[in-house]
Amino acid sequence: MPRPAAREPGLLRALASLVRRDDHAIELMDDPAADPEALDRTYRRFGIVNRIVSRPAAVYEEWVRPHLSPTRTSRLLDVGAGGGDLPLQILRHAERDGLRLEVLAIDPDERAVRYASRHAEPRLQVRTATTADLVAEGETFDVVWSNHVLHHLTPAELGALLADTERLVARGGIAVHGDIERSRGAYLAFWAATLPFAATLFRGSFIRADGLTSVRRSYSAPELARALPRGWRVKRAFPARLELVWGSEIADD
Repeated sequence: MPRPAAREPGLLRALASLVRRDDHAIELMDDPAADPEALDRTYRRFGIVNRIVSRPAAVYEEWVRPHLSPTRTSRLLDVGAGGGDLPLQILRHAERDGLRLEVLAIDPDERAVRYASRHAEPRLQVRTATTADLVAEGETFDVVWSNHVLHHLTPAELGALLADTERLVARGGIAVHGDIERSRGAYLAFWAATLPFAATLFRGSFIRADGLTSVRRSYSAPELARALPRGWRVKRAFPARLELVWGSEIADD
């Protein structure tokens, strides 16, 4: 039987708590006993939310497109692909521009992989795997990318992801790990923007509750900067986003 949803903390209490990262908060969709129907609804709604908060078109233009070619097939790794909506959008942008791209989308959660596999096509492969698995297989990619993964990680897991990423980026490639920047403004904006849709568009999903939890779990820019190994840098992006960037041109700065 699915577990009951966790009660959302009061707004004022949540805003006051954002001075530090709440690494004990757990997102409902991460629960192995999460309601499968609610989980599917959540994956379906990701496409709407991600277009606004993750800005895949901007990520494509700034970080992905410069590494693509109309004559050579480039490879992109999407780490923690969730419902698989973002790699599909990146592929569509590349197709529009006449650029050749193949994407491997991985997630350690078999439930996410089952859902994302519905969108699989010749240029999009979906696997249950971790970055450590791909390092062991000797894989490399022109672009390594993740979205809203970092806030799920402990400091040790973050360090392991960044180390794996450096091994997975091909010579001349780029890595970009994007996530939310924790702030009262980000929390309040998501709280207000999703409130009118809580009983309609997002009803029966984990979008609103987990989105607010995600902000509480997220890092601030200074926190991430202190945790980064040599060669990485943290960049702020709109809206309330952080991007951890690594690549040959970054390391040489």
